Amino acid sequence: MMKKLTTSLVCCLLSGSLFAQQAPTDSTIIKQFFDMSLDKGQSYQWLRELTKNVGGRLAGSANAAKAVQWGKALLEQQGADKVFLQDVMVPHWERGAKEQAYILNGKQKIVVPLLALGGSIATPKKGIQAEVIEVKNFQELRALGKEKCEGKIIFFNRPMDATKINTFEAYGGAGDQRRSGANEASKLGAIGCIIRSLSSTLNDYPHTGSMVYATGVPLIPAGAISTNAAELLSKTLKENPKTQFFFKQNCQTFDDAPSHNVVAELKGSEKPEEIIVVGGHLDSWDVAEGAHDDGTGIVQSIEVLRLFKTLGIKPKRTIRVVLFMNEENGNRGGIKYAELAKQNGEKHVFALESDNGGFTPRGFGLQGASAETLAKVQGFKPLLSPYGLHEIEKGGGGVDIGPLAPQGTVLVGFKPDSQRYFEYHHAANDVFENVNQRELEMGAASMASLIYLLDKYL
Repeated sequence: MMKKLTTSLVCCLLSGSLFAQQAPTDSTIIKQFFDMSLDKGQSYQWLRELTKNVGGRLAGSANAAKAVQWGKALLEQQGADKVFLQDVMVPHWERGAKEQAYILNGKQKIVVPLLALGGSIATPKKGIQAEVIEVKNFQELRALGKEKCEGKIIFFNRPMDATKINTFEAYGGAGDQRRSGANEASKLGAIGCIIRSLSSTLNDYPHTGSMVYATGVPLIPAGAISTNAAELLSKTLKENPKTQFFFKQNCQTFDDAPSHNVVAELKGSEKPEEIIVVGGHLDSWDVAEGAHDDGTGIVQSIEVLRLFKTLGIKPKRTIRVVLFMNEENGNRGGIKYAELAKQNGEKHVFALESDNGGFTPRGFGLQGASAETLAKVQGFKPLLSPYGLHEIEKGGGGVDIGPLAPQGTVLVGFKPDSQRYFEYHHAANDVFENVNQRELEMGAASMASLIYLLDKYL
């Protein structure tokens, strides 16, 4: 009897020992990601360093170069297996002295905030003053004809659609006036173009952004006024159609400048030749600190690497953190990265980008995934939904990773709550103080969790 008890006890002890040595479950590891990020996360402090010590980082600027060195040093500190720079030539546009603008209603002069659009030419040194023609879209503009538009300033005043729950959809629906408004106005003989800022709120911050001149069309200066200023100008024009507008901007385009993508690797233990990218864009517009756009994506991506290293998780595939350069006005970094990936025969299976702000995580959007792959990723919901990650569906990946799509890479866009993003996007209030620490840290853990699951199961 004693022998049977002893044997039974030994078996129990061995069983307990084996159980204790089993690998942690997926839910345990995901909880560790969130616990570590929320309790001992580094992303918020890194964001403070990037925004306060470096500041706005427009491609081609001294600050952009400073940001590259900051990112490289930080990734090396996190113990990446390899950190390197990829050379890329980027546009070099400078805003110059602060813009000036005002509404002239008879003898009344009302100063309004304005920012030159990225890539615009300067006005003449004395500025431009002319009567204003307000339109909502290109069709309305074309219907006016050259006779009514020649010598005028065209004012595009189409708001983002407030009924769209997804504010990125609303942004996309209003973006043509910023990108191409100057071209359409110039075709009809206009001498300048101003647009209503692409913002979902009424405020006094003008929002800049990129515009591109068409070939063979006379170049005219283009700027954005704040949404409050747009409301005021529209109201004034209704009262006095002869209202004039003055603006002066001092921007200049230089020759392309050398810059870099920053790349760091955790080498895969089983399939090192297969690569999963996680990243954001290191550049930002010059008028603010580039906190939500895209400082948050940068520090979240670096935090993913730190979480894997700190928790001792060895991925099967190679995990690459990429800090892309020049998303804002050219996407040269994303194009160069994909070009080098193809040239070097690299196999990128997934690429995850965070470039929608550092707000409360909601889920992920997949682009280029087969029905089978999408179904498998949606099968992760029971593991991710306890952390608010309910939205896993088809969607956009991101501008920087977009050039990888033709190589068969599945693109994944991190989806935070979108309701507040366009209060700050491309405006002077996109600063560190407008990022919530807990939301930022939740996002980093969300990204780490999905990469862990993609690496393990797909």
